[in-house]
Amino acid sequence: MRSIFSHIAAVCTLFWPTWVVAQPDVTVFAAASLRDALEEAVAGYEGQVVVSYGGSGQIARQVAQGAPADLIILANEAWVDWLEEREALVAQSRNDLVGNRLVLVGPSGSAPLSEPTKEALFERLDGGRLAIGQVDGVPAGIYGRQWLEAVELWSVFTPHLAQAENVRAALLWVAREEAPLGIVYASDAQAEASVDVLYDIPSNLHDEIVYPMAMVAGRENTQAERFALYLYSPAVQDIFLQQGFMALETEQ
Repeated sequence: MRSIFSHIAAVCTLFWPTWVVAQPDVTVFAAASLRDALEEAVAGYEGQVVVSYGGSGQIARQVAQGAPADLIILANEAWVDWLEEREALVAQSRNDLVGNRLVLVGPSGSAPLSEPTKEALFERLDGGRLAIGQVDGVPAGIYGRQWLEAVELWSVFTPHLAQAENVRAALLWVAREEAPLGIVYASDAQAEASVDVLYDIPSNLHDEIVYPMAMVAGRENTQAERFALYLYSPAVQDIFLQQGFMALETEQ
C-alpha cells in the first residue's frame, strides 16, 4: 500500500501546478504627492512596475538602510543630496522630473483669501489647526515652514499646526473637514474635489519645488533606466501637466 501511495504522490508532484509570483521589472519609491500621476503613467507602460509611496524623508531613510528600490522620485532636493552623500545612489543618474507649486487650501466651498494675514488665518482656523506635512522631514511641510517664516508668521502658528506624515495625509484632513486650512501642493489640491484653493503661495517665499529622480546604487537594473526615460516622454509629461505639476527644463 505504501508503494502505491508513494507512486501516486510522485505523479501528483509531476503534474501539480506550480504557483510562481512574478517579480516586477522595476520597483519605484516615490513621494506621496506623485501617486495619481504616476499610477496613470504606470498603466500605460509595457513593463511591470510596482510603486511604493510615502514621505520623501521616510523613503530616503529606507533606501539608505537597503530597501529594495531600483528608482526613487522624491519631492525635495535635500533628501537626494543626503542619499548622495551616503553613496546610496548611482553617480550622475540624478535628474529633475517635474516641478510643483504650494497652495493654501480649505474645505470645498471656502471663500478665497486675498491676503493671508495673521488675523485672516486665525479667523479661518476658528480654533482648529493648520494641516501641514511634518515640517522637519516632509518636503511640503519644509516649504510651508519656509513660507510662514518669510511672512513672519511661523512663531505665531507653530502651536496651531497639525503635522502629517506626508502631504496627502494633510490634504485628507482638510477634505474631511478635520482641519479648516492646509498647506499642500497645487497638484494635490487639483486631485481632491473636496478642497478649494484659497491662496497661491508665492514661489519666491520658499525653495523651488522640484522632484529629483535617481537610480539606487547596487541594483543594476536596466529596466529601471528604461522606465525613467519613459517618464520624460511627451505623453507622460502631459499627464503630469494635466494633474497640476509644472514642466521643467531637464538635462538628460
